[in-house]
Amino acid sequence: MPVFTDRVEAGRSLAEHLEHLRGRDIVVLGLPRGGVPVAFEIADVLDAPLDVIVVRKLGVPFQPELAMGAIGEGGVRVVSAHILAVTGVTEEQLREVERRERAELEARVARFRSGRPRLTLTGRIAVIVDDGIATGCTARVACQTARHMGAMRVILAVPVAPADTVREIIEADEVVCVSTPRIFEAVGLHYRDFSATTDEEVIALLDAAAARTA
Repeated sequence: MPVFTDRVEAGRSLAEHLEHLRGRDIVVLGLPRGGVPVAFEIADVLDAPLDVIVVRKLGVPFQPELAMGAIGEGGVRVVSAHILAVTGVTEEQLREVERRERAELEARVARFRSGRPRLTLTGRIAVIVDDGIATGCTARVACQTARHMGAMRVILAVPVAPADTVREIIEADEVVCVSTPRIFEAVGLHYRDFSATTDEEVIALLDAAAARTA
């Protein structure tokens, strides 16, 4: 079942599908943590600037793995009315989860950028990259966040995703995906090496990309 050796190979494979963007005014945005190594390879191949775009899932309080929504930088928020109705989560509970996740989001932004200003997206093409998507919830919020920050065009680029999910992501102007397997259980099953990416690795990749484009 594995399609990719690791995130480096996935990024290089995805970059081949994004060659039409070479020379355009693009910013490659990795979703931390696992999306950043993939995004780094794309930015390197296309000689484009790299930044992170940070989003946080809003998990149901008594079932955290179930997303009732997600938040992004700049106050962007998406909430699933269906999940709220099914689970009975109250507005107060939702606000508490959002408050906690918003604090974590801001802390991650500060940690990953290490004092560097956020790259401007105004009038540019934002290429949002993750190492794969399943439900697409965080990817959708990332697309909305980039649009909110002024991106002229938003492209979502992932190595692997279910075909149904790709079709449902209307928040992106274009979705580029290398593999859309008929049977999809988890992103990690499509990699031989899907070891966790650390904060330190994310920061190192961002530092290296900033040095290259300086």
